[in-house]
Amino acid sequence: MSEQSPLLHLREVMNTLRSPGGCPWDAEQTHESLLKYLLEESYEFIDAVEKGDRTEMREELGDVLLQVFFHARMAEEHPTDPFSVEDVATVVAEKLVRRHPHVFGDTKVTSSAQVLENWEAIKAEEKGRTSATDGVPLGQPALPLISKMIYRAEKFGHKIEVDHSVVIDPKITEDQLGDLLLGIIDQAISAGIDPEAALRGASKRYIASIRDLEAQSNR
Repeated sequence: MSEQSPLLHLREVMNTLRSPGGCPWDAEQTHESLLKYLLEESYEFIDAVEKGDRTEMREELGDVLLQVFFHARMAEEHPTDPFSVEDVATVVAEKLVRRHPHVFGDTKVTSSAQVLENWEAIKAEEKGRTSATDGVPLGQPALPLISKMIYRAEKFGHKIEVDHSVVIDPKITEDQLGDLLLGIIDQAISAGIDPEAALRGASKRYIASIRDLEAQSNR
């Protein structure tokens, strides 16, 4: 008899924990109550990667996988729109095939940049997105939020005015930029300003500028 797949075993363990007679804590959880753990486990995996700790990476990635199986197990209980971890895997596999036409189709690419451009174009068509702001989670931290919005604005060909009074040397290194940002944050805190809130406010104004530009072009 062949050995049971570890993934199938994990599915069965999660099912036992969630079912009557299982774990009371697991049974009480909801998608909403588990969100903080999903974020926490993701950050812990990032920390393990940055430390280069392979043992910790394996463990933390397992914790991330647990969150996927946990949410999928709860999703099976939905009264009108249930889905399983197999459904989740099916959807993502089909998505990967669709968005890699240079691998699974006849599309030709010569660089990873073209791969990303194709991915964004296919994604926009699938989602019916017409705005650079569509599909960007606004609740994420300000730095990845504004980084994503600048990327999206460039891809959509939007020219958004940004304060460039502080000019960075094009030859600046990543370490030098990090030290520069650290100095700005240190000064902000000394001035009693929350740098996250300040950048989030700037991000909101940037997003508003994108939407105003798109509204004008649609008139």
